[in-house]
Amino acid sequence: MFRRTLLRLLVVLTGLAASLPQAWALVEININKGNVEPLPIAVTDFVASGDLGQRISDVIAADLKRSGLFAPVNKQAFIEKISNPDQAPRFDDWKVINAQALVTGRVTQESDGRLRAEFRLWDTFAGQQLTGQQFYTQPENWRRVAHIIADAIYERLTGEKGYFDTRIVYVAESGPKTARKRQLAIMDQDGFNARALTNSNELVLTPRFSPNRQEITYMSFEGNQPRVYLLQLETGQREVVGNFPGMTFSPRFSPDGQKVIMSLQQEGNSNIYTMDLRSRTTTRLTSTAAIDTSPSYSPDGSQIVFESDRGGKPQLYVMGADGSGQRRISFGDGSYSTPVWSPRGDLIAFTKQSGGKFSIGVMKTDGSGERILTSGFHNEGPTWAPNGRVLMFFRQGAGAGGPQIYSIDLSGYNEQLVQTKGFASDPAWSPLLE
Repeated sequence: MFRRTLLRLLVVLTGLAASLPQAWALVEININKGNVEPLPIAVTDFVASGDLGQRISDVIAADLKRSGLFAPVNKQAFIEKISNPDQAPRFDDWKVINAQALVTGRVTQESDGRLRAEFRLWDTFAGQQLTGQQFYTQPENWRRVAHIIADAIYERLTGEKGYFDTRIVYVAESGPKTARKRQLAIMDQDGFNARALTNSNELVLTPRFSPNRQEITYMSFEGNQPRVYLLQLETGQREVVGNFPGMTFSPRFSPDGQKVIMSLQQEGNSNIYTMDLRSRTTTRLTSTAAIDTSPSYSPDGSQIVFESDRGGKPQLYVMGADGSGQRRISFGDGSYSTPVWSPRGDLIAFTKQSGGKFSIGVMKTDGSGERILTSGFHNEGPTWAPNGRVLMFFRQGAGAGGPQIYSIDLSGYNEQLVQTKGFASDPAWSPLLE
């Protein structure tokens, strides 16, 4: 289980950036103009004893590259070897290889055993430092330090928060297709540090993070009784959310973490309910003879998007947080499902089935501006990065294999496989860690 004492990092702004005059840098990325040309950036091996400095720089470069906004320069092209990251680099050596931004750093071990990692980000064409920070952590958290540094670089060059210091909870699948074992698992957003959260042979589905990052909700068929559970990541303790007579599924937290919204199936139809986690009182939000499911709150908690077949086939609807003002927002060909509201509040992601394909797409919150990002034999279950710029989903191929997790940005051009040890489905992205 996660231990705060091991995972919490003391982040100290060192004032390194103040060592050089502040000015507007020439290098920046406008991520609002559509398809962005990746920015060439050089990430040097951090000065360190052993290979830890190289490993940290490799993780930073990999994070930036996966975003689709950065193109790390091949280290073999480097002319200058950084031996003292406190000194300004030879900018001409980096301009000649078209490295428009440069990352240098150092890793040392303190007398108390902690690692001290520091970095500087340089604008090579302006010839100035853009930012500098240092971090202290336990040695086993070196990968997380690399993700935090990548987030700082991303934010400084794009003006928006990064998403690399996050985790993914998902369903890890193993065994033959006819007898597939499914467990809850968690990993870093790049697929590393994966571990199981459950060891039951019962079916588990739709895990979702709480806004506090230390709790998830999911559906399980344990004991052949479908129920929604809460699982504490630090302690491993879990509890059933309510004791409903029917099947409960599609759970998701409210933005403040005080409620769980879910579907309850009774007599062939399902409706949407919320449960207050403090009082355990439930509130029914929909009341139809249809199947209403997959609810997702807007970031401010004032609205809910959900899926319903009340019009004959699954479509997307939006209502107030109290169930008022229910209105349909999807009107394209095919069926729509698994909606999830963007953390930015501007878009809703969805799965669309049409023409024999499953697609992952986005639309504005009023249903306009629908865009398909990727299509395939079976794509499903989008989940947003906390900055609202990237989605993950899972894809099941047409063959005998199993599902795998992919990421794609809002341009639709940067689709990438997330490496997992086995088959994986139903991903859910955490908020940024602290």
